[in-house]
Amino acid sequence: MCAQIEIKTVEHRSDLKKFIDFYYELYRDCAYAVPFLFGDEMKTLRSDRNPSFECCEARYFMAFRSGRMVGRIAAIINHRANEKWGCKEVRFNWFDFVDDPEVSTALLDAAEKWGRERGMNEIAGPLGFTDMDREGMLIEGFDRLSTMYTNYNYPYYRQHIERLEGFAKDNDYLEYRIKIPEVAPPKFEKLSRMIETRYNLHVHKFTSDELLNKGMGRRLFEIVNATYKDLYGYSELSDRQIDGLVNDYIRKADLNLVTAVVDGNRNNEMIGFGITFPSFSRALQKTRDGRLFPMGWWPLLRVLKWHKTDTVDLLLIGILPEYRKKGANALIFNDLIDRSHQYGFKWAEAMPQMETNTAVQSEWQYFESEQHRRHRCYRKKMG
Repeated sequence: MCAQIEIKTVEHRSDLKKFIDFYYELYRDCAYAVPFLFGDEMKTLRSDRNPSFECCEARYFMAFRSGRMVGRIAAIINHRANEKWGCKEVRFNWFDFVDDPEVSTALLDAAEKWGRERGMNEIAGPLGFTDMDREGMLIEGFDRLSTMYTNYNYPYYRQHIERLEGFAKDNDYLEYRIKIPEVAPPKFEKLSRMIETRYNLHVHKFTSDELLNKGMGRRLFEIVNATYKDLYGYSELSDRQIDGLVNDYIRKADLNLVTAVVDGNRNNEMIGFGITFPSFSRALQKTRDGRLFPMGWWPLLRVLKWHKTDTVDLLLIGILPEYRKKGANALIFNDLIDRSHQYGFKWAEAMPQMETNTAVQSEWQYFESEQHRRHRCYRKKMG
């Protein structure tokens, strides 16, 4: 007989380290998984470091068998999202486990029990504290290199959750790999010229001072709130959360790979943007379990400073709703294609987009592209 599963909660910093390290151990020999930066994981999961805890509470569980850690799960309640969407939902994420149904079941049971004790009546995930966290369980594309912004998991995860009573598909995200063309598609060139003439919209390249000291970084995420407010599970980012994102992402961005669109009829007010980063996937695989030291920083620096990768990640695009039909996205793509050529990028990874977002997916028809990964969120009524 197999030893029983023992569920333990994360109580101390040393427990949290074990919780994070389990992913590295489980995927160490996987050619497609990307180890997330240990420091980023620690910051996200610590209540004293992550500003999302102003509207969230969380509990982390670890599963052990015969003294060996065999799984983990984070249970999260986003009270702001629950209030907005009128639900009583506990989320789960950081859900990883060995191929043993007893382990995955025990972990989900622990998350459900914790949520039920706090008045929740349904469970959904994988979902993070906010939409800025990784979401969804990989169900297609197991033989494709992952990214630092998406979950990677083994194929058996899907089998485990779908065998459990009550769990059903709630939402799918699609991801595309796009070949960067030698020149921008003629449609984008022509459309860009027409948009500038007819609507007085123009590309704007930021300075660091504009983003960090003159409020443009904050404005960027205010546009995110306006753009994403009606999307699946979204909760608006607070001022403190926005400040954290500006510091964590915008401060580190290569501003040549960040493009804004401004409205000349409104005193050059920013109405849309696109943020891209060179892909860190291969560089992260060269780190020691997501650590920067002793030498993990070097491959990351080679990508950040000298663009030693052939792929760029289309991290975030936001356009105010009233400008979407005016083709502002064409201005963004047109500019970013030119910048990508300058850096020698050959491929672009489009980050997860909801399968119902046909407007965004229709953009890829003008490129040589492939929908190569799919992530799924599940939901269960707990009763």
